[in-house]
Amino acid sequence: MRQKRIMTIQDLSCFGKCSLTVAHPIMSAMGLEVCPIPTAVLSTHTGGFTGWTFRDLAADLPAIAAHWKKEGLTFDGISTGYLGTTEMIDMVADYFRLFPGAKKIVDPVFADNGKLYAGFDETYAAGMTKLCGMADVIVPNLTEASYMLKEPYVASGYDEDYIHGVLKRLAAFGCPLTVVTGVVYDKGYQGAVAYDAKEDRFFQYFRENIDVSFHGTGDIFTSALAGAVVLGKPMEAALRIAVDYTVESIKATMPDKQEHWYGVKFETCLPGLIQAIQE
Repeated sequence: MRQKRIMTIQDLSCFGKCSLTVAHPIMSAMGLEVCPIPTAVLSTHTGGFTGWTFRDLAADLPAIAAHWKKEGLTFDGISTGYLGTTEMIDMVADYFRLFPGAKKIVDPVFADNGKLYAGFDETYAAGMTKLCGMADVIVPNLTEASYMLKEPYVASGYDEDYIHGVLKRLAAFGCPLTVVTGVVYDKGYQGAVAYDAKEDRFFQYFRENIDVSFHGTGDIFTSALAGAVVLGKPMEAALRIAVDYTVESIKATMPDKQEHWYGVKFETCLPGLIQAIQE
């Protein structure tokens, strides 16, 4: 049986358990051949550390794409995370065009908790919206969805009809499968809701809402979801696999949350992820 191949385009934070340092091992454990494209190399992630180093690798991306195309390489999936600049968004769009047979999964990664991340603006949000329109699956949180839709951010008190409306309006950009993460209808539960525009169907999956915040959990969710999608799992199963794995990784870290404030112990939960993929 041919092994499925996925490229993942995002930064490499050498310490901190996020972006490529979680995407590569998670998707590899799921049985995928993972081809990483680092958009930048950082000594640590930027959430809580100071004095970190940063080297931009954007100039290498066109040459990598050209070489892969010359070698006749093909991909079953392309997964993107933090990109950082509108120029990088344009480069990723070129990858989408060069490898049209790949299933494209985009995590916008530019805002949370009602505001843009430092260094981002409305222009970046507009560029990311266009990239999401080229994707097969998008995975924004509610803040990112509000910026892309140019609608006021609603932090809480929403209902199922509101979330379904958000998903349908996101699908209007051109993406057939839209997912919104961090959905809380009941304070005791948190999860993700998806919409399949082709079938006009909604899917959702929730677990207990753990009142703690760790850097990189969004990357963990998207990596597991992208892996499941490229392996051919239906969206209903992919949501369950990704939510369960993210929650179990957080729970595994809770006894040592002071020491591991920078990221979760996703490695210890890989056996459970592998089992979930095989079911």
